[in-house]
Amino acid sequence: MEHLTKQTFLEKVFNYEKNTEWKYEGNLPCLIDFYADWCAPCKMVAPVLEELAKEYEGKVNIFKINTEHEAELSAVFGIRSIPSLLFCPVDGQPQMAMGALPKDILQKAINDILLVKSPVN
Repeated sequence: MEHLTKQTFLEKVFNYEKNTEWKYEGNLPCLIDFYADWCAPCKMVAPVLEELAKEYEGKVNIFKINTEHEAELSAVFGIRSIPSLLFCPVDGQPQMAMGALPKDILQKAINDILLVKSPVN
């Protein structure tokens, strides 16, 4: 699971300095966790995201953005509460979900928004 800076975000997700309209830069759909180290719900969802990163390896990229270090990225997406999870399909508009969601809800969102089926265990 990769932590994004503004620079890697512009390269891998969305270059908002060049594009006014949403244009996804990645090859795989992604899920971005906007979090902070002091946030208790963020700590609850972190191990779930680690599991999902392993399960969906090669199918979905899971990124983390520390809102304390990357205030500009948080502002671009209007992040008001954390954790906030941004689902970015390869085609189509990104969708935001708020809060520490349980694994089954995250899997459903990956299926419905990112159009990636849950891997069979």
